[in-house]
Amino acid sequence: MSDPKQTLRYPEVLAEEGLEDWRFFLTKLHARFRTGSFTKGLELVTRITAAAEEADHHPDVVLTYPQVDVDLWSHDVGGTTSRDVDLARRISAIARELGVEATPREVQTLELALDVPSADEVRPFWAAVLGYREHEEWPEVQDPGGRNSTLWFQDAPGATGRVQQRFHLDIVVPREVAEERVQAAVDAGGTLVSTDAVPAFWILADAHGNQVCVCTADGREGDVQF
Repeated sequence: MSDPKQTLRYPEVLAEEGLEDWRFFLTKLHARFRTGSFTKGLELVTRITAAAEEADHHPDVVLTYPQVDVDLWSHDVGGTTSRDVDLARRISAIARELGVEATPREVQTLELALDVPSADEVRPFWAAVLGYREHEEWPEVQDPGGRNSTLWFQDAPGATGRVQQRFHLDIVVPREVAEERVQAAVDAGGTLVSTDAVPAFWILADAHGNQVCVCTADGREGDVQF
């Protein structure tokens, strides 16, 4: 196993065994477990807590009815490490013991992107108005509590003024879900704008021309944010 302080890239995570319940994108391992009840979900969270304490490595866990969402990443190094892989396997084993099914096709992350001529000129404003913090390395601001969507800034030299300002959404999904999501959007009246970057992302637009990117971790081996 690799250095527990060394962040793993997408191909390295794919090579690991025992992660069938998990999907990896945006530097984290993601899983959803369908508990069917709040009580069963609480039991799963309690077992996860015990395993995390034993490993001295703690995931982000959201308990709702009727599911438990788990994100794993190493906060001290800002990415996924062998510690996360080990704990992911342990959490999957606990879920199986409890008869809880994983639904990896349901995991996804929504990000907001703002096209700007210069991220440095506007990033402090958006951090302040949203109560977010600026990322030290990437052109984005993040919710300190980890609950709300990240806002990142895409280089667009011509995007100035009110009319030209453009927000777009990035929805990050498991690779096996992407084509289905794209087709569903087209069937719902959308237009496929570009497939130039597939499988990293598809660009679609609604009937008014508003664009959205359906993204995956595939094809991003050189991207440190995936």
